[in-house]
Formats: sequence, structure tokens, C-alpha cells
Amino acid sequence: MLMFLLFVLPLVTLFLRALGERGWEGLPESGLAQAIGLSIVTTAITTLLTFAMGTPLAYTLAMRRFPFARGVEILIEVPIVLPPAVAGLALLLLLGRTAWLGGLLADAGLALAFTTTAVVISQLFVSAPFYIRSAQVGFAGVPVEIIQAAQVDGAGEWRLFWNIMMPLARSSLLSGLVLSWARAMGEFGATILFAGSIQGRTQTMPLFIYNVIERDLAAAMWAGVILVIVALGALIAAQFLRRGEATAIV
Repeated sequence: MLMFLLFVLPLVTLFLRALGERGWEGLPESGLAQAIGLSIVTTAITTLLTFAMGTPLAYTLAMRRFPFARGVEILIEVPIVLPPAVAGLALLLLLGRTAWLGGLLADAGLALAFTTTAVVISQLFVSAPFYIRSAQVGFAGVPVEIIQAAQVDGAGEWRLFWNIMMPLARSSLLSGLVLSWARAMGEFGATILFAGSIQGRTQTMPLFIYNVIERDLAAAMWAGVILVIVALGALIAAQFLRRGEATAIV
């Protein structure tokens, strides 16, 4: 019971304080709208990139056996447990303007650090593993009998993937995307180190909270309320999708 209260009471307090402060009256001048807009745009791009690049990787890990496959899986999942600040530092050391790769890109006119692109890269680094892991489980959960039956009927690799595997693993893919998107929306540590906190350019909602908490507590609380609602909605949606997964496969 004490553990449950530890989880619930801070969130309830946040909601009650936000309502009591009537902070919404000053939100238009606080910069929160810009932070929300930037978060929506960057996380949408991150989610599309996660799906486009993560799906083939998850499918390969689930369906192919190759040397060091388990090692690859572990490395992909490292960002899930890696401290976000360390992730940001690693990205900065690789892609910063004085780094070897970042320097080459900067010389070619593609400076990445402290740009909106850096926000997307940070979000992608820390959130994509959630989708890849969920998609891999979904693909691996498709019954072998269905795959073999499709192959006997003459289904090639592409038809097997698109007409059989994708529909049957749909729930895992969608739930993974939802959780990945929510993680990207809440990303803070990697972003502030690699992208900075420039209003209208790199200042997403978590960074907005960090920057305004001392001078505008009400705005910070309302930004926090929005992020909590996003997180709860994502978890509820993911649970709903997972419940339908077994039915879809059967």
C-alpha cells in the first residue's frame, strides 16, 4: 500500500496544485505553446523514423539467426537502462561540432548539435529500443505453422512480411510505437546535453519545465500535467492493444 501511495500521491498533488494555481491564465505568454508544438513535431518525426528503420531490424532479429544476435539485441536495448545524461554526452562526443564525425558533417554544412535535428536524434536514440523490442516480440510470436503454410502456398519473402507478419504482429507494433512516442515526448537528459534548450528551436516540454520552474511554477505544473496525461494515455493504449494481440493471432 505504501508503494502504491508513493506512485499515486505525487501525481495527485501535481494535478491539485495545478488546478489551484489557475496557471492556465498566463500560459499564452509563458512559451508553453511553442514547447508543445515543437514536442509534437519532433516526436512525430521520431515516431516515423522509428517505424521505418526499426521494423526491418526487429523483423531480422525475430526471424533470422546469425552470429552474435543476442549481443546485437543487448546493445540495442542499452539506451533503455542508460542514464539519459550519458546518452546525450555520447551523442555530443560523436556528433558535436568538434567531434570527428560531427566535424565532418559540419564542414559539409550539416551541423547537428544544438539544432532541432539534434532533438529528433536524441529522442530516437532513447525511444526507438522500446519499439524494436515490442516489434521483435510480436514478429516472434506469430505461429510457425502460419508461416510455413504461407510459404507452402508460394508466398515470397515480401508477401510473407507484408501480408502475414505485419497484420498478425500489428498490436505489438502499435503498442511499441505508442510507448516509444511517449518516451520521446518525455525525453530530457540526452536532449539538453546534445540539443540544448533554445526556445522555439530545441526547447521541448520537459526542457520548458526545467527552464521555467523557478520563475513560473504554474506554467511548469501545467506542462507537467500535460506530460502525465500523455504518459497515462500511452500506457492505457498500449495495454488495450496488447490485449487484442492474442485474439489477432488466434
